[in-house]
Amino acid sequence: MSKAFTKEPEGGDVYDDLPDRPISAHNLVTQRGLELIEAELSRLHDAHAAAQDADDKPLLAKINRDLRYWTSRRATAQVMEPPQDATEVHFGSQVTIEREDGRRQTYKIVGEDEADPTNGTLSYVSPVAQAIMGKPVGETVQAGATEATIVEIS
Repeated sequence: MSKAFTKEPEGGDVYDDLPDRPISAHNLVTQRGLELIEAELSRLHDAHAAAQDADDKPLLAKINRDLRYWTSRRATAQVMEPPQDATEVHFGSQVTIEREDGRRQTYKIVGEDEADPTNGTLSYVSPVAQAIMGKPVGETVQAGATEATIVEIS
């Protein structure tokens, strides 16, 4: 077939070729984490409709990529019930550690998409969370470059 009869994308017309966001195989979530995923999907559906109305192809491509990510995360989410046992650290536990310099930090162990260490939530697959999972109060663990002792679990 002659090239004259094929339509090739013009520069800037190929917007859905954005690479997908990497999707982790880890997808345990708290109930709040599931609610956050669902809220993000709702927001993205609204944004998609607005971008379609505006015929904003670059924005549509970004939203479509994000919709694929969050739809996958929603489909694979495994909601974990809050732990009933506060004798050791579990997914969903709130844990206070004391570092060697005396600083105390409190974190809730949550899913990857919900994690925000500056706001007190750690992903259960993060190195610090992995170090404290399954440990009781009084246990000393490696937490980053220094050691920390678990002082409270709730």
